[in-house]
Amino acid sequence: MPVNMAEFTNDPMISFILISILLLLSKIKDLLDNGGLLAAFTIGMIISLMGHWTWLIVVMTFLIVGSIATKWRFEEKVRISAEEANAGVRGWKNVLANGGVASIVAITDFLIGGHQWSYLVLCCCVSVAASDTLASEIGSLDPRTRIITTLESVPAGTNGGMSPTGTLAAFYGGLLISVVSTILGAFNGESVSPVFLFIVVTLVGWIGCQIDSILGAILENRGYLGKHSVNFLSTISGALIAIILASRFL
Repeated sequence: MPVNMAEFTNDPMISFILISILLLLSKIKDLLDNGGLLAAFTIGMIISLMGHWTWLIVVMTFLIVGSIATKWRFEEKVRISAEEANAGVRGWKNVLANGGVASIVAITDFLIGGHQWSYLVLCCCVSVAASDTLASEIGSLDPRTRIITTLESVPAGTNGGMSPTGTLAAFYGGLLISVVSTILGAFNGESVSPVFLFIVVTLVGWIGCQIDSILGAILENRGYLGKHSVNFLSTISGALIAIILASRFL
């Protein structure tokens, strides 16, 4: 007898299992502190139950890869004061800054009864977060750093700084989320074509990272916004760009 994929993929048990794996892994590997675990649980429940469990896997991909990048060559980052606070263990503010917009997309999708662009928009939000995280954590060790607004040379790890290594890492961050999103979208029968999804998620991730750098250079360095606010706004920009592209080309 053929498997009813709609029933299978809507099984809330899958969501609970995935969230349990996420929390257990985060605790064992010290990816999140207690506040971060609570925030991750809340956002994970919202995204998987109001959206879909495949959406949660996209977010989990970012969290795992982003955390690995955070701890990569951590001692070297400490020596140049470019390390993530709290020994690289992320808290609730970081979780909300990077996953808050994705949860809003899931809530909106649930309230309006589903929209064909919701998955695309969510994946673009996550792509921006992944691109920015990899650019920051990997690019912070590249001394060839210039401020994005004036291209003046600045110390590695400066807010709004960009480097060849960080720029390339940003592209690969978006590409990774794009690959995962496209595979899961095909599995879940998303109406947006795989080619469009792949291109847009990759592109928006990289563009959103540059927007994050601009906000960091203009607003964060002047004390108008904090790091988490900048991250939140950059993921919003990813959602807006995705909506604009979808309305123009779909």
